[in-house]
Amino acid sequence: MKRLHRIRWALLGGLVVALTAVVPAAHADTAPPPLADGFGLQVVRQPVWADSQRTFAFSVRTAEVPEFTVLPGQVSGEHVILVTLPEGYDGVTRYPVHYTLHGGGDIPNSLRQKEIVERATAGVPVITVTPNGGGRSWYSNWVNPGGLGKQNWENFHLDQVIPFIDANLRTIPAKEGRAISGHSMGGFGAFHYAEHRPDLFGYVGSFSGGLDLLNQKLRAAVVGTTQLASYGTPTVDPAAIFGPPVWPLDGVWNAQSPAQHVAPLRGMGVAIYTGDGTNPAADRVLAEVEVGAVETAIVTSRFLTSAGIAHEFVNYRGGEQWAPGCLGEHNNQACLQADMDHFVSLIMARLQHP
Repeated sequence: MKRLHRIRWALLGGLVVALTAVVPAAHADTAPPPLADGFGLQVVRQPVWADSQRTFAFSVRTAEVPEFTVLPGQVSGEHVILVTLPEGYDGVTRYPVHYTLHGGGDIPNSLRQKEIVERATAGVPVITVTPNGGGRSWYSNWVNPGGLGKQNWENFHLDQVIPFIDANLRTIPAKEGRAISGHSMGGFGAFHYAEHRPDLFGYVGSFSGGLDLLNQKLRAAVVGTTQLASYGTPTVDPAAIFGPPVWPLDGVWNAQSPAQHVAPLRGMGVAIYTGDGTNPAADRVLAEVEVGAVETAIVTSRFLTSAGIAHEFVNYRGGEQWAPGCLGEHNNQACLQADMDHFVSLIMARLQHP
């Protein structure tokens, strides 16, 4: 029973099921834009279209995360980044960029990730970027990476990927033209990044994110992701990411918890989405995980309110009124599609765009 409980809460990191990666397709007409090395990134695979001429994938290497624990189909050290362009991208017009971070146990170029983004941005003048976050990165600079070498995921994304994208694509390179969101582990990452670098982002969103590292269930989830092979192999030390999760050694956990450190979000658009696991048709394990997510969302909303920071908090409960097929459980594609659709409408009402 103890192991089952740990596995259930480890699901809060994101996916534990295999997802089909986007399969590149050959196109005879327009090639995706070529990319040049820079900002510490070496392009090891130039862009290749997926099954449409809106989304392409490419791969880079970085000294900030030279190797990482891998999921099936991944090559350690080669970071795949997925980019979805707006229709009519001409290399002249500048567009805002939405960075969206995948959940634990997922990959940036999963078919589901591509579908959700393309549907939400059909006809919308925005570039969407999904960088590799590893199966268990928690979008953080690890304190005890061990034999893997540096696991500076935050440095990789904020100091390298963002300026790299601005240098290679026609973006609006300012916070007024940049948003960030994420699912599950990625929701943590989005708030974590926005709080650390409010100069970079005009809007932040969490989709069923784990936002409160003081929550003991979330701590168990993070530790669980270090121990389960479904989040990447090899597995890592339980204290690798944030250090030991117990007092008095849990200072990093406390310092990096988004819920209690919302002050930097003042003036930024903020949106939180979650169900509550009450739908009787929901998978009971995934429903229990979403109960944990909504607990952390409620705490974060309370801190935002206390700080006088306006925000959207969408608790769609059992999901019946949110979207067809949404069951208010963790990792439900219909719920995530509705989250993304709504969030895109919010950011486009605020960000600069053509």
